[in-house]
Amino acid sequence: MKFRSRGREEPEINLIPFIDVLLVVVIFLMLSTTYTKFSELQITLPTAEAQAKHDFPKEVLVAVSVDGRYSINGVAIPGKSVEDVAQALVKAAKAGTESVVIIHADANAVHQSVVIVMEAASRAGLSQLTFATQASGASATR
Repeated sequence: MKFRSRGREEPEINLIPFIDVLLVVVIFLMLSTTYTKFSELQITLPTAEAQAKHDFPKEVLVAVSVDGRYSINGVAIPGKSVEDVAQALVKAAKAGTESVVIIHADANAVHQSVVIVMEAASRAGLSQLTFATQASGASATR
């Protein structure tokens, strides 16, 4: 009996399942990656590019000076305690708990002064807080 020797067939690698698995892994990595930028706390505040100021009746403007004095809607507050600021915020909030507290703190103000305003707003039931900044030097001249 004569057996024929078969010609050697080259193995074929199917790349389609491999590509599918790689695409799933790439999509998973793209969705699960957080894009954060770590720095060593080199902070320069408070300048920002901002829109023009609008006057809304729901706004309560709180100014904090360098020496820790407070003024709400242009009226100076005699005390510096959380209770004094909270009482003044309740009186100035015309829209009730829907009012937005805008904190205008001096760049050199003590951090505790700003925290007192935030605590007073919390005690007054005002949960919407925002911080005002001034325009940077380049855009202020425009």
